[in-house]
Amino acid sequence: MVKRTGPTDLNLKNLINELNKAGKNAKIWKRVAEDLAKPTRQRRIVNLERIERFAKDNETVVVPGKVLANGELTKKVTVAAWTFSEAAKRKINAKGKTLTIRQLVKENPKGSKVRILG
Repeated sequence: MVKRTGPTDLNLKNLINELNKAGKNAKIWKRVAEDLAKPTRQRRIVNLERIERFAKDNETVVVPGKVLANGELTKKVTVAAWTFSEAAKRKINAKGKTLTIRQLVKENPKGSKVRILG
């Protein structure tokens, strides 16, 4: 039997630890940390069309995984994610703003008015 060891990427391990510490004050960060600790195959992959459909204008959303560029974005949305495709980053920045999850935690340690998309 193979023992599951969790993510091997050192940056991801550090981010998960930071999120768990921040999770003592805001449960949303603990949830994001749990999602990021999953195997790569189970991590969320979200296209822009999904963000367009479910995010409200001027909302902040976090994607515990990767954001891809399929679809168009017409709303002004702030999106934080583990990774972005280059095309997705360009499309989001044309209307809204992209952040790393670490930046979002620094800006909003309480996680208020942040929604997890996935």
